[in-house]
Amino acid sequence: MRQIQVRHAGQWKLLIICPDRELFQQVTGYLSELIPAAAVVDLPAYPQRRSLHDLLSVQPPTLCFLDVASDRDKALAALQEISQLRPDLPVVALHHSNHPDLILLCLRQGAREFLFTPFSADQIAGALERLSKHLTVPAAGPSAKVFCVIPGKGASGASTVACGLAYHLKRLKSDEKVLLADLDPTTGTISFQLKLRSQYSFVDVLSNSANLDESIWSTVVASYQGIDVLLSPESPVDALADSREVATLIHFARERYQWVVLDSKSPYGEWGLTIARNSDEILLVTTNELPMLHAAQRAIAHLDRSGIERSRIRLVVNRHNSEAGLGREAIEMALHLDVYEVLPNDYDSVQKSLLDGKPVLPNSPLGKGLGNLASRLSGVKPSSSTRKSWFRTLFDR
Repeated sequence: MRQIQVRHAGQWKLLIICPDRELFQQVTGYLSELIPAAAVVDLPAYPQRRSLHDLLSVQPPTLCFLDVASDRDKALAALQEISQLRPDLPVVALHHSNHPDLILLCLRQGAREFLFTPFSADQIAGALERLSKHLTVPAAGPSAKVFCVIPGKGASGASTVACGLAYHLKRLKSDEKVLLADLDPTTGTISFQLKLRSQYSFVDVLSNSANLDESIWSTVVASYQGIDVLLSPESPVDALADSREVATLIHFARERYQWVVLDSKSPYGEWGLTIARNSDEILLVTTNELPMLHAAQRAIAHLDRSGIERSRIRLVVNRHNSEAGLGREAIEMALHLDVYEVLPNDYDSVQKSLLDGKPVLPNSPLGKGLGNLASRLSGVKPSSSTRKSWFRTLFDR
């Protein structure tokens, strides 16, 4: 059998979505000889979106083989989902015969190769050789947990929540890497809130998405109290690149951090939806005022229509005022969604943090609420030593 040179063959993980078991046996027979060290995840049925999302993010494969013969519509739908969730993942379409129209359709949907029976060693080896030059091998270590913070309506304080969440995640796990990314192309405010300046922004990452590596990334991100921060451009950007490039950015970050907090502009448009789809949990931020809750209700309905499961949405009620607006139970009844966290209306602490260019102090009412939010999302309880060290810091101040 033909010998091929495959980079990092022992680290390859193959995802094979193939209801046609005869087709599966044929292709795996050759793969077991050509790349015997590769791990294989076998899906004998076309997966639902949530299952596919988990497979691509929690246990990221390096190469996917997709049966497009058993059910053309389901296969093309799966191919489109993969293209949105992991545009960097090469997909090889499998069929029993050479269909020119189907080949063209698969390639347009994002497939890199199209193989048809009868398979041969040279045919599969040639495809693997071509693909091995462009494969991204997952980095060692755990994949990051990605949180997307989205406002139900502007001026709900979502960016303050995003900054506070990243800050408290770093406090809880000081030895783990945290990324805070401002992915709002028009009105990003994290650079103002943290008084950070950089000549680079996430736009520079998108423009280099095809060649993204550690050297480019380290140049683009800024550092703030041990947190890596990716800023938005100083001048608003109207025409963004293909939204699939932001999926590449998120996947790149997922492999290099333990915690990723994405500050998104809104849930509307392909840009916002792509960010939400590539996140593990979505923090929808609102206040308890009626106009804000109405906007949140519309945002939830839009996410529903876009195929994003409600189980991934965490409703955060910010600037809660018990004397005005709806209470917790009324909010849950109105939105048909549990309130995950209630953050107090702490105007003085927010204004002080903006003037100082620092996150809200951890001992303030809002700081305590954000700390609780980070603890619940991460599953990590603050240690007594952490609390003591921060009390000492406050005393020194």
